[in-house]
Amino acid sequence: MTRIPTRSRPEGREAIVLAGGDPVDERLAALLPADAVVIAADSGLASAEPLGLDVDVIVGDLDSVDPDLLAEARDAGIPIDAHDPDKDRTDLAIALDTAVERGATHIVVVGGHGGRLDHLIANPSLLASPAYRQVEIVALMGRARVTVIHGELGEDRHRKLRGRPGDHVSLVAYHGSARGITTTGLRFPLDDAELAAGSSLGVSNEFAVPEATVALQDGVLLAIQP
Repeated sequence: MTRIPTRSRPEGREAIVLAGGDPVDERLAALLPADAVVIAADSGLASAEPLGLDVDVIVGDLDSVDPDLLAEARDAGIPIDAHDPDKDRTDLAIALDTAVERGATHIVVVGGHGGRLDHLIANPSLLASPAYRQVEIVALMGRARVTVIHGELGEDRHRKLRGRPGDHVSLVAYHGSARGITTTGLRFPLDDAELAAGSSLGVSNEFAVPEATVALQDGVLLAIQP
């Protein structure tokens, strides 16, 4: 059952995007920002109840959402932004664009890891798109946390990562080479390094301390914590 909003929520600087895919772990709720705008992308609507979230808007072509959940949401007055199935953007892309249009500068994506292999491959590429270089994006995909790090954000290019000493973290370049990478707090440090697209050099690094930092001068990285 979709939770009916109990209050009007101002459009904020944080957004949660429910991307669908495999069922979510309700324990992820503890990692989500409070008072964020919640956007359900099609079947992502099913994730709202286990996470205890009130959905602000539903977007997508609605080809995979549970019809009963959708009807309940419609009866509750939740806005629905329906798109033609013959569209040129995925439901996740529409949801991200909606978050940006609502003024979000920090987006947490939940899901997007299960279901179709093409979506699993395309979704990380979408998250790393230059179109979202002014937005901080973190994705909770299955049992992994993915932090997008762009190299064109001035001081904001420094991103903090948290984990337990010994936990793995992989740095993967997307959309070309990532240059000027400097890390602290990792077992295998990088100092003004370059990671080419397709390189495995940044795979399976480890936290040396509970908080690490990654600085990037040019390009885009995905920091993946499995």
